[in-house]
Amino acid sequence: MGAPSLSKYCLVSGIFFWFLVLGTAQAQTGDRPNVVLILADDLGYTDISPFGSEISTPNIARLAAEGLSFTNYHTAANCAPARAMLLTGVDSHRNGVPNIPEAIPPEQMEFDHYQGVLSNGVVTLASLLQDQGYHTYMTGKWHLGHTPELLPSSRGFERTIAMADTGADNWEQRTYLPIYDQAHWYADGAEHTLPDDFYSSEYFIDKTIEFIASNEADEKPFFAYVPFQAVHMPVQAPKEFSDKYAGVYDEGWTVMREKRRIAAEEAGIIPEGTQTIVTPGTLEWESLTEEQKAHHARRMEVYAGMVDAMDMHIGRLMDYLQSIGEYEDTIFIFTSDNGAEGSPLISPTAQSPLDQWFSRVGYETGIDNLGERGSWVAIGPSNATIAASPLAFYKFHANEGGLRVPLVMSGPGITQQGELSDEFAFVTDLTPTILGLLGIDDHNGKWMGETVEPIMGSDFSDFLFGAAEQIHTDAEPIGYELGGNSALFKGDHKIVINSEEQNETEWHLYNIKIDPGETNDLKNEQPQLFEEMLEDYQNWSQANDVLPMPEGYNRGRAIFRGGFN
Repeated sequence: MGAPSLSKYCLVSGIFFWFLVLGTAQAQTGDRPNVVLILADDLGYTDISPFGSEISTPNIARLAAEGLSFTNYHTAANCAPARAMLLTGVDSHRNGVPNIPEAIPPEQMEFDHYQGVLSNGVVTLASLLQDQGYHTYMTGKWHLGHTPELLPSSRGFERTIAMADTGADNWEQRTYLPIYDQAHWYADGAEHTLPDDFYSSEYFIDKTIEFIASNEADEKPFFAYVPFQAVHMPVQAPKEFSDKYAGVYDEGWTVMREKRRIAAEEAGIIPEGTQTIVTPGTLEWESLTEEQKAHHARRMEVYAGMVDAMDMHIGRLMDYLQSIGEYEDTIFIFTSDNGAEGSPLISPTAQSPLDQWFSRVGYETGIDNLGERGSWVAIGPSNATIAASPLAFYKFHANEGGLRVPLVMSGPGITQQGELSDEFAFVTDLTPTILGLLGIDDHNGKWMGETVEPIMGSDFSDFLFGAAEQIHTDAEPIGYELGGNSALFKGDHKIVINSEEQNETEWHLYNIKIDPGETNDLKNEQPQLFEEMLEDYQNWSQANDVLPMPEGYNRGRAIFRGGFN
């Protein structure tokens, strides 16, 4: 495994190709490639077939075969901060979205940079591409604000279908949690009513194709951002997709987690001999009743069906672009906003805090209709360990299971085909890299005559062109914090503490290049490196004005502090 080694010939030819692409791109706007940025929601590290999954994802696999897959790519551990960093290249503590707005404590919301909505002091990738003559489209989950000035239609997107909340039902226009009065949908900035035959993944691709087709004649390039709701809770999928996986998960999460680990190792996604931990809170499969086992297994069948359906609809977009002659001129990027969702909000082994609300609004949780219209289900923490395998923990945690997700890139300028890279990359790197692939200059902290936050991520287009062997230097520290859970990456190493999720009081040190499962704490073996990285984190924290969490902070209580609607 590892990043493709570059011969002198490849390096020279890569540099030549780079200049050829840039020269051509800058000559005429219409010659620049299109960009399709696909963002899955809560998709785990090994949830796609190229990364070792049993779930069928032939279209994503095709993109992987035609491009480069990153096995050491990291994002934020929940949705809004990841999306804000993805679209701006700016750290979440500087772009206004250090946490989901629903979870920010009142003590922090007194500060301008802790509002949980995208700051006017940052520029989106869509705005920068629009300035260069691109059509810009967005269809799917936004979660960066829902007032008019905060919607994607005001942040550089020409045509939009946007769900503004943290989530929503996938079958109809209704909320999925009692913290919202309704599901807030917008089309081109105006309130929007969904069609009766709505299914989220299908609808997003339908509208993306519609938007592209509406401007096909002018031959301008387009940027299409498609942030799916799949596989965020409620996990829902057409029955024909869920039924494809009948019986697959009947052996339970321990067996499936190991099958994923072996498959990922064989595919070169993880190092040979990668060790894993049993994530605390994981139930003992054999201790469950047969009824409980059946319910848990069906939840994963629906989850797999939702991933499968998403992939099928991605394939529809790929086929459409092929039919109009644009496929070969399109850069595709597929990734996830964070690791798998491990919420225990619904479980056949325990009473859910939402049971009364489910009953009041008519959501079913029984096995007979699971995943279909009118049902509500989450896979739960034990099943989430399958999606995260072989990594530790899942969404919200600063462990690898919360932060490390698949990244697949293909299209013009990406010279590697069907190869893997274990180079470390971070979510803020994608905006500058896309600009680099298109030959578009960074705004350098000035836009429309105003001073804005500079892009902080690293442009690794030269790596994709074959003209560089690294993305980040071994000496470059990259900090991270979300809700009191913190990490810092440097070279092959990572320090991490989960103050909120796991009530930890001490940091850990891991070599995540050889130990992605975070099984061997090195802080006592490498005290000098450990102290150096702690100092790096403090410097990063101060430089980005990271606020301490209030004493007694609890994410769940913060989210539901307003009570049930």
